[in-house]
Amino acid sequence: MTVDLHPPLKDVACGEFVQLDLSSRAGQEELARLLKSKNIEAVLHLAFVIDPVRTGIEDVPRMWQVNVAATQRLLEAVADANSNGTAVRLFVFPSSVSAYGPDLPAQVTEDAELLAHTLPYAMHKREADEICQKMYPSLGGCALYVYRPSIFAGKTMDNFILRAIRGKPSGRGWLARTLERAGWKLPMVMPASASGENLFQYVHVDDVARVLQWTLEHFQAGHLKIINLAGRGEGVTFAECARLAGTPVVHLPSEKWVVALLRILWAIGLSGMPPQSIPYFLGSYTMDTTRLREEIGADYESIGRFTSREALLDSF
Repeated sequence: MTVDLHPPLKDVACGEFVQLDLSSRAGQEELARLLKSKNIEAVLHLAFVIDPVRTGIEDVPRMWQVNVAATQRLLEAVADANSNGTAVRLFVFPSSVSAYGPDLPAQVTEDAELLAHTLPYAMHKREADEICQKMYPSLGGCALYVYRPSIFAGKTMDNFILRAIRGKPSGRGWLARTLERAGWKLPMVMPASASGENLFQYVHVDDVARVLQWTLEHFQAGHLKIINLAGRGEGVTFAECARLAGTPVVHLPSEKWVVALLRILWAIGLSGMPPQSIPYFLGSYTMDTTRLREEIGADYESIGRFTSREALLDSF
């Protein structure tokens, strides 16, 4: 069964589909009812607003309802369903590297403190991640897997992060549509102080799908697992991201200038990049994935097929 705000494309197999708005209390209550009435044994909780413009949910309180409140309501529903025995055996929540905060020391492990701030998406991931951990003891024997993936990439991915790297407008206004039809390549804008040597990791969306499938088949009953998830190999510097995409970089005098420009581009509908995201473009994001390799074991090479660089290249 698939539950989502929007129906899937006609050629996408998803089993039984139920359309729900998880930003509403009614939608959250209906999802809890379905959990019990459909005898659900495993929940992959993928609903989250990362790209406000593309999802059409730009109001931050409504985003919080989808991202945080719905996660807590669903965990409460699992606890209720398991009150007389473990009916729901697995709950999977993809958190995010952004939950750690905007400037990470090299190769953070899963024990690092969650310090996300400024960007609503990142703060919501941190809060939902913490709620999962807090509620785990009350889930009645349900296994809880919290993955912390790096930036999703791949040819099927389309969000404001990849659009910025590709040099494509990410807004929904007429100007964005006009420039995209014309094939214009927009520069990436950074403060003069940015060296471009900050590192990003990417994970191919197909690898993520394989990890989720593996989890459904091999999870350890009743366990809490928190696992970093990133592509194999080293990260990719900001400068190399731009070079691989063929996107020019323009430097402005300071970070304040960049944020001011992004606010203007957001207001006129040219950019879908939240101005609060700038600290996350200036910092480094590299995670230690030793735990992932150990958890998956012999299947790791067949599941994690892309390096960070290969995942990014496939996005172009």
